[in-house]
Amino acid sequence: MKQFLFLLPILLLFTKISSAQNALYKQYAKEADSLYDAKDYLKSAQKFYEAFKINGWKGTSSDRYNAACSWALAGIPDSAFFQLDRIATKSNYTNIGHITNDTDLNSLHDDNRWQPLLAIIKGNKEKEEANLDKTLVAILDTVYIEDQKYRQQINDIESKFGWKSNEMQSLWKIIQEKDSINLIKVCKILDAHGWPGPDVVGRQGSSAIFLVIQHSELPIQEKYLPLMREAVKNNKAPGSNLALLEDRVALRQGKRQIYGSQVGRDNESGQHYVLPLDDPDNVDQRRASVGLPPLADYVSNWQIKWDPAQYIKDLPAIEAKQKK
Repeated sequence: MKQFLFLLPILLLFTKISSAQNALYKQYAKEADSLYDAKDYLKSAQKFYEAFKINGWKGTSSDRYNAACSWALAGIPDSAFFQLDRIATKSNYTNIGHITNDTDLNSLHDDNRWQPLLAIIKGNKEKEEANLDKTLVAILDTVYIEDQKYRQQINDIESKFGWKSNEMQSLWKIIQEKDSINLIKVCKILDAHGWPGPDVVGRQGSSAIFLVIQHSELPIQEKYLPLMREAVKNNKAPGSNLALLEDRVALRQGKRQIYGSQVGRDNESGQHYVLPLDDPDNVDQRRASVGLPPLADYVSNWQIKWDPAQYIKDLPAIEAKQKK
């Protein structure tokens, strides 16, 4: 499954490039993402190829990972392994929890190159975590996998059986059960240690804590929101993650979100839309201040075209829909 920018830090394989070259690279990568969303995996992979070519064969590790997913889904394992090897050996990719549970890469599991690739990634992770709290890291590794494993199946289940199917309901039941177990583990860590940063539990461990709180009920989010605000001040958590939590809490309290991170889905049409947002005209300035990309780029992941003027006109209807 393709990785969104707010989940994990992006590792760059390129440094000095012209602004025009960079813009064209980003355009091609965005088109590749759209083709992936349309399930045209071969054209998506080929568009990623064009992006890397125009950029002197350089690219972000997230784009290379997504390219590997498209190549794998298109049935071309050699190209998939090439991209995965690049991020494992050149960018020191460490997210073993994501790659081992990503259903997009299932076709690669029986290939004799799969286990050596995982060995490299595990080695990267071990080096990065050499001075971390290994007990907490082990707990949060499991938490991360359980949080993401079943959510990565949502798109496949929906495409096969439908959003309101029994299969989807069964999947959500499993997710809720796993979330309950994970919440107990994470709350115990937060109550005993405060909000541990990447220097204590690693990047994946830090992400696991955020994801569990982000997926929890409002009282839990309200309890730990001040703790996360303090963690951001002390550079123990990224401001982008805090923005997502601030938005979710605000909406659940009946307020408007600040950064536009929360997207809703119309049950009848299946179309997505930005949930009630305060001051839409200046949202990109607020997003930039916490390290988030422009809202237009972000919501394009859900095929939403961002138009602040039109959104302001639609906002009363959106708020009325939320009240229902």
